[in-house]
Amino acid sequence: MKKSTVWSLVMMLVLAVFLAACNNDSSTKEKDNSGKEDDSATSTTEPKEGGVVTFATDQAPEGVYDPAYAGSAVDADIQGFTTESIFTINDELEYIPNYAKWDISEDRLTYTFTFEKGVKWHNGEELTVDDWVFALETLADPAYDGPRFNYVEDVKGAKAKKEGKADSIEGIEVVDPYTVKITFEKVKINNLENLWPNPMPKKHYEGIAVKDLGESKQVRENPVGLGPFKVKKVVAGEYSELERFDDYWKGKPLLDGIIVKVIDPSVATGAFQNGEIDIMGIRPQSVKELTALENVRIEETNGVSYSYIGLRFGHRDKATLTNVADFDKFKSKELRQALLYAINRPAMIDAFLEGKATVANTVIPRTFWIAAEESELNQYEFNQEKAKELLKSAGYVDKDGDGFVEDPNGQPFKISFGHYAGPAAFEGRSQAIIQSWNDIGVKTELATGSLIEFNLYNDMKDNDDAALEAFFGSWSTGSDPDPSGLWGNNSEWNYGRWVDDTNQTLLDAGLSVEAFDKDMRKATYVEWQKHFNEELPALPLWENMDLYGINNRLQGVHINAVGFQTDVHKWYVAE
Repeated sequence: MKKSTVWSLVMMLVLAVFLAACNNDSSTKEKDNSGKEDDSATSTTEPKEGGVVTFATDQAPEGVYDPAYAGSAVDADIQGFTTESIFTINDELEYIPNYAKWDISEDRLTYTFTFEKGVKWHNGEELTVDDWVFALETLADPAYDGPRFNYVEDVKGAKAKKEGKADSIEGIEVVDPYTVKITFEKVKINNLENLWPNPMPKKHYEGIAVKDLGESKQVRENPVGLGPFKVKKVVAGEYSELERFDDYWKGKPLLDGIIVKVIDPSVATGAFQNGEIDIMGIRPQSVKELTALENVRIEETNGVSYSYIGLRFGHRDKATLTNVADFDKFKSKELRQALLYAINRPAMIDAFLEGKATVANTVIPRTFWIAAEESELNQYEFNQEKAKELLKSAGYVDKDGDGFVEDPNGQPFKISFGHYAGPAAFEGRSQAIIQSWNDIGVKTELATGSLIEFNLYNDMKDNDDAALEAFFGSWSTGSDPDPSGLWGNNSEWNYGRWVDDTNQTLLDAGLSVEAFDKDMRKATYVEWQKHFNEELPALPLWENMDLYGINNRLQGVHINAVGFQTDVHKWYVAE
């Protein structure tokens, strides 16, 4: 799955805003598993214009306003108000046209896109296909230092440009200002889903070298987007003020503006009660208090996010864009399995997620039609004795009597485990994992001695920091079930740098011409999940539910499995 811009681009790894919960109180608006709202709970208030609402987040944004450079889920949230993609995603997780439609050639290699006329950028310029071509060419430029090349690499000639062997992408043909043909290197079932969907304002970026674009004022201080709201003011680390874009192509937004505010999650209940915030992705610990407030409703859905523990197998060669398996600490499958058997996942869900998550033994959320049945997977139920047996069989034995195992060569064995900073539950969660491994004799210590600031943590993963031998992470996968963007042998988001021939063979098969047969594709991905579940290159922990607190004065919000920002121009205040 490629990293999405909707929660999604993000990283997620993000984020425990997604570590949310369900609630059975009659005051909440219940949702079924598809994420569709119960009609009985829908407001009958007539939409009206005016008003400003506040969206709160408990992580500070990095301050990147172009999706091509963003690596933070909070930045992706802001972009959800200010930017717009060529396609959108419906409640059934299907890609449907937004301001561009497409036709597919008989050989399934060429897609012809036709753009709507009259779509305006925030600076008044009209959107044309040149803006999208500019974005695709930028991502394939050798000087591009953002994390999104994998969204263009399948276009014919993109790799040649990235390698400096071509000046432009061969597979792009501009027909006229509103029509462009994109030809791919080979037929894949998800070529569309894996194609970069966000144009860049070409004239706004005129004169800026690609190597300087990510740090430019146009990206970080004076952004121009296509969305219903535009950036008016930014106070770093505190809030961003967005104002209505009257010329938004779908129609003038109802709200005057949106404030994106950074708050401490411990004060969220009071802020909701006092009317200081209107919508926020909340954590399970907030559910009980928030459901007691008469002015707040909770909306939930089964999402597309999960949490896991990554294990480091190597590093990424950024020059060749490949992952290199050159770190052997977790080479033993029995060791990896022992580490998962040692963790009491149900107890952790109860203790740190208020029971509002589901144990996961795969990294394909149950929301997806390709998810394997639990009966086909090893369950890894909590069993410390089983964990110790596996360690012993693999040669990890306590030879010096200190209570901790040595490796098969008799050398001291210790794991440096990393976790990002956040609310109090994060400290407890990290210590519970460390204690679980210490309890089976695998000496484990907290990397750097403390929880790590969120953005720094992401940088450490990006750069294969030696301190992160094992690390806690969360992914929001987006709507495409293909896991290759996160777990492919050379995926940038494969932070453990796991390289495995069977892994890549199965992932490739799931995207092949034969995969247009839906049954074949599911069977292939089930086989991949069984391989992942047996090999455990990462340790699946739990699937997260997505939970939002919403002030009753805010109406028109539509929640589905990939987020909360569908048609934000229809949000309105009812008072």
